[in-house]
Amino acid sequence: MSRFQEAIFDFLRWLDSYDETSQDHQDFYANKLGARAKTLYYHKPILGMLAVLPMVFCEAFVPRARALFYPRKRLPIADAHYAMGFALLFQKTQKEEYYNRAVHFLEVLKSTRCPEFKHYGWGYPFHWQTRGGVIKAGTPLITTTPYCYEAFEYLYRIDGKKEWLDIMRSIAEHALHDYKDFEIGPNTSTCTYTPLGSEGVVNASAYRAFLLTGAGLEFGNQQYLETAEHNLNFVLQNQQDNGSWPYAIDEERDFIDHFHTCFVLKALAKIEKLTDHTECKEAIEKGIKYYVKNLFDDEKLPKPFSKAPRLTVYKKEVYDYAECINLCVLLKGRFRELDHTLNNVLHDLLSRWIKPDGSFRSRQLLLGWDNVPMHRWGQSQLFRSLSFLMSQEKE
Repeated sequence: MSRFQEAIFDFLRWLDSYDETSQDHQDFYANKLGARAKTLYYHKPILGMLAVLPMVFCEAFVPRARALFYPRKRLPIADAHYAMGFALLFQKTQKEEYYNRAVHFLEVLKSTRCPEFKHYGWGYPFHWQTRGGVIKAGTPLITTTPYCYEAFEYLYRIDGKKEWLDIMRSIAEHALHDYKDFEIGPNTSTCTYTPLGSEGVVNASAYRAFLLTGAGLEFGNQQYLETAEHNLNFVLQNQQDNGSWPYAIDEERDFIDHFHTCFVLKALAKIEKLTDHTECKEAIEKGIKYYVKNLFDDEKLPKPFSKAPRLTVYKKEVYDYAECINLCVLLKGRFRELDHTLNNVLHDLLSRWIKPDGSFRSRQLLLGWDNVPMHRWGQSQLFRSLSFLMSQEKE
């Protein structure tokens, strides 16, 4: 058994003992006090900096203080990643216990969908204060829901259960009808982040393009495919000359970071695999050149930003490692530098990021580590990525 396979099974022992709820990256700002401080920061930066200073201090030096700000919660995006990870382990090992765990997480997802919408969609269980306002708990997010679609699809490919297929169709209907499209050119539109608004976010349109491409082919629905094509064109047209994508096309959110870049590239890689899309292939090649050159440090390890939006209080985070590994496996064999990157990142992950209990460190801070395990912020994604890697290993 390889070292990374041992890490998977050590992690599962931790997961069995820990619980399926956890603290979250957003906990410092999920309560009323934190949300108000964050709002002030967005609208009156100087006063806002003073208001958020206690939270920033805790994030940098006392990360366990999250528990004082907000209770542990279950996060649907994490449940979807756990479902996919267990499905991949079942496919590799044929052990029934992994299939049953995957089904368990799908049953959880059925119960945690956003109840105010006709079709299946998922978001966060807390109010999320953003630059554009508050996204209330229970609001579907186009950056969460596609993972849930994939989770049900993974199990459907294994057992062919009609219930999973029906939920996939419902998710696709939600993705098509409940998000708004803003046309910015011929056959080109950006979708909203939520059913209520916030257009112009590149990875949001990439997620929706992938979901509706897969669903369009699955269900033979031309409307899904046409909408997906319009969102895909938005993503392709907003790739910069150097191969990068800004987070959004407005001037306020033009930062370039590691895991959002991975989100866009993996959506394009999945669409290309489904459709053999020539422009996707070209964008991936251009994007990978930027990614490898600009989003890794001198030790060839993931760095959070190539263009940061603000001062950061950490050096590295496990979410970047998780998405890096996932992208490397998706594109394995196509880019030699990416294959070398995978080996280097795995070595560092296994050497420095695994805690004695089997879980993973969350962040390398300016001083020390953030060792608070957060299902949404890296634990579930890393489990799924390592399981994906294991599933692709030859016997």
